[in-house]
Amino acid sequence: MLTDSVYEAVKAMVMDHVITPGARVGIEPVSRSLGVSATPVREAMARLESDGLVVKRSLSGYRATELLTRQGVEELFEMRLLLEPRAAALAAEHVEDDGMDRIEALVEEMQGLPDKGESYAVYGRFAALDQRFHDALAAASGRTLLAAAVERLHTHLHLFRLGAVTGGSPSTVTEHGRILRAVLRRSPERAADAMREHLELSLARHLGRYEDGGPGAGR
Repeated sequence: MLTDSVYEAVKAMVMDHVITPGARVGIEPVSRSLGVSATPVREAMARLESDGLVVKRSLSGYRATELLTRQGVEELFEMRLLLEPRAAALAAEHVEDDGMDRIEALVEEMQGLPDKGESYAVYGRFAALDQRFHDALAAASGRTLLAAAVERLHTHLHLFRLGAVTGGSPSTVTEHGRILRAVLRRSPERAADAMREHLELSLARHLGRYEDGGPGAGR
């Protein structure tokens, strides 16, 4: 329980830029700020490294990863467009009842939740459910390597760390609903098309940040 709470606390610091992108993350300073020993902080850092939120460098310890540039966002979505429409199509063919129930529950729970705010505490639940929806669909594909590849991208942590997306929440939930209906109808082609459309629209929303002079603009 302590390790989990420390992990969430440090993750919130990184997501909210309390620990600024590229900054060194010292074990001892974080331990003192949270009033805990170094051990749970080290364990949290290992998990955050797996998430791609910090990197460990020899002789200099951990540093928060830099924010995605416009090119980084485009490359991330390029990978998603290769993997996730195929995963959705396979899910339509192979998903079992319990997997379907989980996906439906995630779509329902996301409705009405804020996808932006002044802190990760406000939008973190939406971000986590968004990630779980995509991971659950990939898991329902029945392809272990494909599901692992989707999960390893940690897409939503990197994207939500950039800040708010105009018009994101209602659109995202609506688009998830289209994917869900295609999977419910056991239609691989519709599921793949719905996922592809969702990713393309999401990409356009995220690229809007850079056009407005947001993080990484011009890079």
